[in-house]
Amino acid sequence: MSIGLLLASLFTLVELNCENLFDCQHDSLKNDYDFLPTSEKQWTPTRYWAKLNNIGREIISCGEQNRLPDIVCLTEVENDTVMRDLSKRSIIRNAGYEYVITNSNDERGIDVALLYQPTSFHIYNIESLTVNHEDDERPTRDILHVSGELRSGDTIEVFVVHFPSRRDGERKTRPYRLRAANTILNRISTMPLSHSIIVTGDFNDYKDDASLKEFYSHGFINTTRDAKGTNGAEGTYKFQGQWGSLDHILIRGKIIEKLKHTFINDQPFLLQGEGEKLMPRRTYRGNFYQKGYSDHLPLIATFEF
Repeated sequence: MSIGLLLASLFTLVELNCENLFDCQHDSLKNDYDFLPTSEKQWTPTRYWAKLNNIGREIISCGEQNRLPDIVCLTEVENDTVMRDLSKRSIIRNAGYEYVITNSNDERGIDVALLYQPTSFHIYNIESLTVNHEDDERPTRDILHVSGELRSGDTIEVFVVHFPSRRDGERKTRPYRLRAANTILNRISTMPLSHSIIVTGDFNDYKDDASLKEFYSHGFINTTRDAKGTNGAEGTYKFQGQWGSLDHILIRGKIIEKLKHTFINDQPFLLQGEGEKLMPRRTYRGNFYQKGYSDHLPLIATFEF
């Protein structure tokens, strides 16, 4: 097989939590006060554009064999303005990316989005799935569902998620994440079993927690279950000094046979500290600006069709 045909057959997916990729404008309907020029974080246009370019560099670094990723699944992005600036005005403005994004009722205004290369992933259907909630519960992020066709002619269904947080404790909030998982599984139940499906994003659960087990019981495998980096990262996220992964790439169907490899992108410029103090180079630590990238590291999955 020629190098050209080999490259054409590869399909690379990246998952990344962007750590609060907000613009600098107040949305009167959202609680985005932490990310304004007048806030304690002093979220100025200069810092905003530095953040956009950092996320762009991070995406570029996820490419393989001199190819940019085909699709990039993003969480913690505020709105259409942010995605337009990232794809059309940042360091990746000439990369050819298009995007789709949800517009959900999250109180802070954050959503999930998907960057994609139209030449390698042709989208033919987009929907936003709302996770039901009781009147006394905070609404969570919508789930982005995209149906697309690859160069090979194969079709895949991609779900991008950002499940409810653990802010009030894992046990108390567990039912909310299970509800989000079942929202996806109910949608999938209407699809033919032959469909290749990817569910990815920030699940706010670790690999053996309840919401992930719900997917496993429906035939999904966690491709990133034991993923590690090559520069010391043992997970995508570090909490209270312990590495772990709240981010996952789950797959089901024919695509399982096409998986080539998965790993965590922990290139040195995305990290800070050494040894036990090694961690992602985040944008903020509290209100202290660190000029970093994100508090999560990217996951990469490459398939060969």
